[in-house]
Amino acid sequence: MAKRVGEHSSLGDILKDFIASSKLEKGLNKISVEEAWHQVMGNAISKYTTQVLLERDTLYVQLSSSVLREELTYGKEKIITLLNEALGKELVKKLVLR
Repeated sequence: MAKRVGEHSSLGDILKDFIASSKLEKGLNKISVEEAWHQVMGNAISKYTTQVLLERDTLYVQLSSSVLREELTYGKEKIITLLNEALGKELVKKLVLR
């Protein structure tokens, strides 16, 4: 996107334009969601997490503990809310625990 002479843009705006134009946002969202999962859930749950995968608006989380998976099932809505707050946008609409 070319700017006219005398127009100034912030580096943040230029990077956002570049990410949108090169279709990198989808990949960056996947990385951001995985980081948000570990941040929101903490070390105790992170060490039982074997895979975090974002497909469209569904977050698939694979856990190595069936007991933990059952416990987290009761709080899915709260987990989704916390993740979206940590991300600053609504990326996750559904959570599937495996």
